[in-house]
Amino acid sequence: MPGLLHEKRCLPPVAGVDEAGRGPLAGPVVAAAVVLPAKGVPRGIDDSKKLPAGERARLYARLRDCAIVGVGIVEPAEIDTLNIYWATMKAMTLAVDELARALGDVPGHVLVDGNRLPRWGYAATAIVGGDAQSRSIAAASIVAKHTRDQIMIAAAESHPQYGWHSNKGYGCPAHLRALREHGPSPLHRRSFAPVAQSVLPF
Repeated sequence: MPGLLHEKRCLPPVAGVDEAGRGPLAGPVVAAAVVLPAKGVPRGIDDSKKLPAGERARLYARLRDCAIVGVGIVEPAEIDTLNIYWATMKAMTLAVDELARALGDVPGHVLVDGNRLPRWGYAATAIVGGDAQSRSIAAASIVAKHTRDQIMIAAAESHPQYGWHSNKGYGCPAHLRALREHGPSPLHRRSFAPVAQSVLPF
């Protein structure tokens, strides 16, 4: 389980930041920033990819109750304009900006999953594999993943042919087959090759 070693080395309050949705063909990229409480941290926080959906949902609800959270969302049209890398950097920045407003101040330090940092004014450290090392980053990964999954489940109501309720916009065989049969939707990322190669217009 991720610990607090990185957090203890930093000036508090320490925020963990992670994103969800870099790879899908449809839907937004979502980032979350989380400052955990000094006491009452939920048990079981781990890299969101290691947790079943029900456990993520439980931890998401607990984190919303006990932690300070910021979320940043960048929609598909802006992903196409910026490219996915810069869209992810923007989502992270939006998440920390929202967190700072909730804190009423800037975080003392920001721990970011990955090897690159956004261009911002926050004191920050990038940690490769951070969601497996830092509890704050793991908490952010849970918030980002659950938030994005719920967005895609809701979007599946309007676009049931793509199976987003189960694939969340990733390019699984059923999604690719639906993309070929129906063409892309307004929520597809036009700059991603499988979408750009679709023969039907938007």
